[in-house]
Amino acid sequence: MILYRAAMAALVPFLTVLTLVQRLGGRVASGALAQRFGRVARPQATRIDGADPGRPAVWLHGASNGELASALRLVRRISAERPGLTVLVTANTGTGVDLARSWGVPGVHAALAPFDTRAATARLLRRWQPALLIVIENELWPARLAAVQSAAVPVALVGARMSSRSARRWARLAPGLMRTTLGRLTLVSAQDDASAERLVALGLAEDRLGPVVMLKSAGPSDATMPPAERGHDLPRDRVLLAASTHPGEEALILHAFAAARAQFDLLILAPRHARRGTEVAGVIAAAGLAFARRSEGAAPPPTVDVPVFLADTMGEMALWYRMAGVTIIGGSFVPLGGHTPYEPCGAGSAIVHGPHMENFAAPAAALARAGAAIAVGRTGLVAALAGLDAARQAELATAARLALPPDDGIEGIVTRILALLPATPPNGQKNGTSDNA
Repeated sequence: MILYRAAMAALVPFLTVLTLVQRLGGRVASGALAQRFGRVARPQATRIDGADPGRPAVWLHGASNGELASALRLVRRISAERPGLTVLVTANTGTGVDLARSWGVPGVHAALAPFDTRAATARLLRRWQPALLIVIENELWPARLAAVQSAAVPVALVGARMSSRSARRWARLAPGLMRTTLGRLTLVSAQDDASAERLVALGLAEDRLGPVVMLKSAGPSDATMPPAERGHDLPRDRVLLAASTHPGEEALILHAFAAARAQFDLLILAPRHARRGTEVAGVIAAAGLAFARRSEGAAPPPTVDVPVFLADTMGEMALWYRMAGVTIIGGSFVPLGGHTPYEPCGAGSAIVHGPHMENFAAPAAALARAGAAIAVGRTGLVAALAGLDAARQAELATAARLALPPDDGIEGIVTRILALLPATPPNGQKNGTSDNA
C-alpha cells in the first residue's frame, strides 16, 4: 500500500495536466480539476431537484457510460425507497458525468471522480458526508477505499466482475494489496458465480458476499421516439444497429452493411463514445455512404436515400435497440471483451457478435448453447447479415429471450443496500462543509 500511495503521488502532477487539457465529453469541463481534487460542493439549505439536504447522501461511482448505464435502475430503486435521497454519481470520464446528468432522477448530482489519493477522497467525504459508497463493477481504487474506511463509511461493490486473467494477475503481482482492498468492502454482489469465487480466493471474506446480480440483465427501458421526431418509417427487420462500436469496427461493419443492402435499408451506427462522432463520420464518408448525425438533430432515418444514421449522442441507446431487428455488439470484433447482450435481447433484437465476448462470457455461452445468437469472425460478418431475413431475426430474438431471462435478483441487493443506510437522518445533521482543504 505504501508503494502504491507513492506511485499515485508521483502520478498526480501528470494527471492534473491531463485533466486540464483533455476534452471531456466534447468540451473542456468547467471545474474538472477541482472535482478531481475532491472539491465537489453539496447542495445545502434548500431542497434541490426533489432531494432533501437533511437526509443522508449516497455516493455512487462507476468508471464511465457502460457501468453507469447499468446502475440507473439501481439508483431509481433506491431513490424510490428513500424519497428525498441525495445521490452523488462520479465517473472517470466527462461522458459518464453527462450520462448521469441526463437521467433526470430527482436528487442525483454528477461530477468527475476524485484522484485515487487519500487527500482528494477525504476532501469529498467532508463535503458530502455520504452514508454509503456504492461502487459499480471493477472500480477498486485502493487509496480511495482506505480513506472511505477511515471515515467509517460502508462500501457496497455491485456487479463485481473478476475474470480469470485479472485474478491471476492480482494473485501474482499484488496479492497483499488486493486482500487489503477487498477487506474494506462491506457488501459484494458479484455479477456471476465465477467472479464471486475468484474474489473469495483473492481474500474476500465469504460473509461479505451478497446475491449474484447482473445489473445489465434487465435490458433497455421501454423508450420510444415520439412520432413527431421520427424520420421515414421502416419495418424493424430492415434496420441494423451497430451498438457501442470502437475504432477498427466501424469500417468492417460499414462494409458488411453495404454488402447486405438487399436485407437492410438502414444502419444505425452508435459508437461507444459519442465524442468520436466526427471521427466516425469520416469513416462513413470514406465508405462512400450518405449519412445523417443525431448530434445535429437528425431523426432516423431522415430519408429513404440516407442509409446510415450516426447515433453520436448519449442516453438514447434504448431507442436504437427497439428500432433495430438486428444488433451487432460492439467491442467484440476487436479485443476489448464485448458489450452487453442483455439490452438487445430485452428489446427483442437479434444478436450478432464477434469472437471477443470475454466481458460477458457466461451469457455469450448461454446464447451459443441455445443457438440464440450468431457468433462470427471479422471475415464472416457479410455472410451472417445476408442470411438475416425477418423470419430468422424473430427466431433468434425469441431464442435469446429464453436463454437470457431478466434477472430479478436486483431486489435482493436493493434490500441489502437499504439496510446499510440509516433509517432516518440524525437530528441536526450537517450536510457538507465549506472547508478549503
